[in-house]
Amino acid sequence: MSGATPPPAVTVGAAPLVGEGFVLRPWRPGDEDALIRHADDRGVWRNLTDHFPHPYTREAAYLWIASQLEAEQKGALCNLAIEVGGEACGGIGIQPFTDLACKGAEIGYWLGRSHWGAGIATRALRLLTAHVFSTTDRERLQATVLAWNPASCRVAEKAGYQCEGTLRNSIFKDGELIDSYLYARIRADG
Repeated sequence: MSGATPPPAVTVGAAPLVGEGFVLRPWRPGDEDALIRHADDRGVWRNLTDHFPHPYTREAAYLWIASQLEAEQKGALCNLAIEVGGEACGGIGIQPFTDLACKGAEIGYWLGRSHWGAGIATRALRLLTAHVFSTTDRERLQATVLAWNPASCRVAEKAGYQCEGTLRNSIFKDGELIDSYLYARIRADG
């Protein structure tokens, strides 16, 4: 496409962000075993994009961590591990938009089943949202939540995101066509 603007270099930072009971930090070599243990779960995979493999193999873990090290070296790190008790047990990150939506980004998160229900995902989403708004020019963060995942809806709502609408039959996942919800938070929301 002629005249297309390349994706902006946005980084969520290589320095750890410390939250209540967790740390957001770059993925690093040595995280592979924990990543496989927490990510190789159909219940986790079922709520994420198809870029997230299932089963989650050792090869997938090595490829993911290598891609994140490369992004960090290029100054475009957008994904962080959620670390609890010294172990990576989930992930959170942003995907910057371009063109007319260049002041926005998609935000996504996942957490290993053993940590569900403890409020960690909500606190991690709040922390990264505040960090992005304070360190970048992004004015809007949005998350797509699959309709069969009310727990993720609660995470977004508790983190100050508002449901802006239902996208009917917008997701084909696990052999089913389902709705999704668009949640968003803008800088002016505070």
